[in-house]
Amino acid sequence: MPLFFLIPLCTALVTGYFFKNSTDEIAYIAGVFAAISLILSLILAPWQIQFALLIIVLIISNRLLQENESK
Repeated sequence: MPLFFLIPLCTALVTGYFFKNSTDEIAYIAGVFAAISLILSLILAPWQIQFALLIIVLIISNRLLQENESK
C-alpha cells in the first residue's frame, strides 16, 4: 500500500499547528493551506482508509441523529 497520502497529511498537521498558535495574518494562510492539504491527503489515501473513514462518519452521524431525536 503506497503511503504517499502521508506527506500532505503531515503538512496539514504542521500548518494546522501554526494556525492554532499564531495570531498574525499568516495564520489564515496556514489554515487554508492545512485544509487543502487535508483534502488532498484524503483523495490520495488508499480505498481501505477511505472506506474506514466513511464507516466511522456514518456511525457517528447515526448516533448524533439518535441523540437529537430523543431530545
